[in-house]
Amino acid sequence: MAANDTIADMLTRIRNANLARHQTTQVPATKMTRNIAKVLQDEGFIAEFSESGQGIKQNLVISLKYKGKNRQPLITALKRVSKPGLRVYSNRKELPRVLGGIGIAIISTSSGIMTDREARRQNLGGEVLCYVW
Repeated sequence: MAANDTIADMLTRIRNANLARHQTTQVPATKMTRNIAKVLQDEGFIAEFSESGQGIKQNLVISLKYKGKNRQPLITALKRVSKPGLRVYSNRKELPRVLGGIGIAIISTSSGIMTDREARRQNLGGEVLCYVW
């Protein structure tokens, strides 16, 4: 399987693991997936992530979070916005608000990967990678 869209692959794996109520899921470790996992952790969507494996076969092990006794996933949905075939950029004035600020948009800016809120605070625009809510 030639996954040239590592971000979409990562989102799909998290989505599937969430639906199956898994405790953890593995995604191939790249600089991009590490940064996205960091943002998801900072925003409280995932519990934590760690790395396993060596060299090129490195994986991120992402621990998912659920709430309540019937274990509702904290992540309701993940949506890929900017795709390899159609990139979506947004300047600082047009940064998207996800569900009126309930969700987050993950933006790739010149100062790294951050949430829409953080990008707004730093007056940065960038590529809109995905929405999470």
